[in-house]
Amino acid sequence: MFLEKTVERNKELVQAAFKLHKEGLILPDTYVVDLDTLVDNARKIKEEADKYGIKLYFMTKQIGRNPVISKEFMKLGYDGAVVVDFKEAEVMINNDIKIGHVGHLVQIPKALVEKVVKSKPDYITVYTIEKAKEINEACEKLGIKQNIMLRVLGENDNLYSGQYGGFKLEELKEIGRELLKLKNLNIAGIASFPCFLYDEASNEIKRTRNIDTIKEAKTILEKEFDIKIEQLNMPSATCVNSIKKISEEGGTHGEPGHGLTGTTPYHKANDAEEIPAMVYVTEVSHNLLDKGYCYGGGHYRRSHVENALVGESIENYKMVKVTPPTDESIDYHFELSENCNVSDTVVMAFRTQIFVTRSNVALVKGINKGEPEIIGVYDSQGIETKAI
Repeated sequence: MFLEKTVERNKELVQAAFKLHKEGLILPDTYVVDLDTLVDNARKIKEEADKYGIKLYFMTKQIGRNPVISKEFMKLGYDGAVVVDFKEAEVMINNDIKIGHVGHLVQIPKALVEKVVKSKPDYITVYTIEKAKEINEACEKLGIKQNIMLRVLGENDNLYSGQYGGFKLEELKEIGRELLKLKNLNIAGIASFPCFLYDEASNEIKRTRNIDTIKEAKTILEKEFDIKIEQLNMPSATCVNSIKKISEEGGTHGEPGHGLTGTTPYHKANDAEEIPAMVYVTEVSHNLLDKGYCYGGGHYRRSHVENALVGESIENYKMVKVTPPTDESIDYHFELSENCNVSDTVVMAFRTQIFVTRSNVALVKGINKGEPEIIGVYDSQGIETKAI
């Protein structure tokens, strides 16, 4: 999906990927992250956000919940991590990384509520009264108050399978009355996802109906209960291009994820401010009939993978078509459109969510200077592994 754009805009990264694999410094099924470019992308987004008074929580699931990367973002002045689920929350807590937002898309399980509350996140999103009560109980025990955000749901909102949940607008008055009984919680924010999506026809990042739902929820809560909603969280497709749009819609917070690596659908079609900062590296395993096969492990069902570079270096490769395994199959291998030399390097660039793979992640600095240096290799959950 992003291969041609990556070669065009960050050829040094592709060159480094070939080099590191050929020298035996990384194994097949490794995502190589250009740390310098990644941090520069994050800086550009932060600078744009500062212009419009937008605060940012960084999302790291797509790059493997990496604590080193997270600490680099914190140095830039980000307001903390947005953790997509409780396992990611534990990674951040265990590495002393501030959590800005937790609970959206996945609620905190009961056994971890106290641990998460004790870490003092800026906001916890809830979408059941039961979960709010558990959080309130933990707050009472710890003697603290906690800002909560409500995940709200309108009739025509965009939703993805596996992510269903939220308080319906028509229930909000009743929900608000119940939540206000919980004296250690402060209703201070509203969230929904996705608030922006890339529209291929117009080549623009456009608002979704979810934004209207957020605004309606804010009006209902403030008018009915005389409370101040401080955060209107508008995630999805957060990048330099969309920051102004968040501001224009009255949003207060964005949550860059793929924008940080220059791998949103918008980045495929445009030379955006953010430069592609990640590739997938693997190796030719074998041939069968007229096809080649390379080691898998890093496939994501929505990857839109199309092509791969196969060869020995950026000067000596061929581009071949890639066929990923079917959705019902384990990705032991990717299929290549023709025979290839066994053990040759394979470089791809596609949309990924590393946290749902079994891949390694190699953090590499010095790529843009032609001096790539691995500073650490991690698994898909942000745990450091031994280098080769």
